[in-house]
Amino acid sequence: MIYLQLLWAFFIIGLASFGGGYAAMSLIQAQVVSRYGWLTAQGFADLVTLSEMTPGPVAINAATFVGMRAGGPLGALVATLGCVLPACAITGLLFFLYNRYQRLNLVQGALGGIRPVVLALVAYAALTLTITATAHADWLALACLGAGFVALRKGWVGPMGLIGCAAALGLALWALKLA
Repeated sequence: MIYLQLLWAFFIIGLASFGGGYAAMSLIQAQVVSRYGWLTAQGFADLVTLSEMTPGPVAINAATFVGMRAGGPLGALVATLGCVLPACAITGLLFFLYNRYQRLNLVQGALGGIRPVVLALVAYAALTLTITATAHADWLALACLGAGFVALRKGWVGPMGLIGCAAALGLALWALKLA
């Protein structure tokens, strides 16, 4: 039963995830936290962190992680396939249609209408994650959030460098707590 639930949940996520992995975060949260209870809100925040720092698309990483947690290796495979299958089918169809009709004003108008909605989905996911991540954060975590944002925005460090710095800081703080 868990495998069918994983397949269906991530098939729906894959089917409705227009705009990529970050736009899908609110859908993933609705399925894995609210509907099925496979993760807590804190577990979901951890999922986003792990999905971001591992190679590959965020939604697929999330599917694999949740599938592994809920159903072991077979659950990981089933959830990942559920997430990927709709995208493969839709992408193939859109590739064919776009190549054939890309110059039509109707196609360009539709793309112009979709862009703001994708931005809204990404902004919603970012706001939800920010609220979840900072709900129990102390001043140091909030300072790191601000410093990380500025460092990325100014181009002082890339995403991998920032993740490495944050991991090193977290390990140093952990070591200090042990002392």
